[in-house]
Amino acid sequence: MLAFGRGLSQKEAARRTRGRAGTAALADMKKSLGARTVAYPTPVFVVGTYDVEGQPNLMTVSWAGICCSVPPCVSISLRRATYTYGNLIHHKAFTLNIPSQAQARAADYLGMASGRDVNKFKEARLTPVQSTLVRAPYVEEFPVVLECRLAHTFELGLHTQFIGEIMDVKADEEMIGPNGRTLIEKVAPFLFDPESQRYFNIGAPLGEAFSMGLLLANEPD
Repeated sequence: MLAFGRGLSQKEAARRTRGRAGTAALADMKKSLGARTVAYPTPVFVVGTYDVEGQPNLMTVSWAGICCSVPPCVSISLRRATYTYGNLIHHKAFTLNIPSQAQARAADYLGMASGRDVNKFKEARLTPVQSTLVRAPYVEEFPVVLECRLAHTFELGLHTQFIGEIMDVKADEEMIGPNGRTLIEKVAPFLFDPESQRYFNIGAPLGEAFSMGLLLANEPD
């Protein structure tokens, strides 16, 4: 059959028309919430730094995650008012620690108290360990840690974004699979939902990445 419009068959043109109509109908059902951060759970990370006098400190951060694969990098966003902000600027290094679900209470505390007032390692009954590659402490009890050197700093507004190049990843031996990767079911990380201000466990696997999506190609129109 001859093409309609810009090289589309009659069947394809009809399908796209239905798709546009469906999209418009769905858009009309959405309610505007304004310019704000979205209701999206984030991994719970704990930042480790030394203060200007060399005392170890910890802080749980809400905005953090992988931002580059080569070189491997993570980003964390901090308010200038935090104690960790000054520590990171001073030493240009930090660790990103991943607590397990069993350590949720400690992680929550580390996001509430300030290192200006208390020794958070001591209060949370955690053990500081000097990183081998950067000037920053990590948490012995947490299953996975990323040692990072400060690579870039961006002033965004209320928050400053720090980009850390990952110099090494350290993990408890029982958390490592035969392929040398960490096993998420062993690490048992958890999520923070900024909308409800609650923590959530990681659920069961949904399917194999770069595989389950191929099933769409075989589905009938």
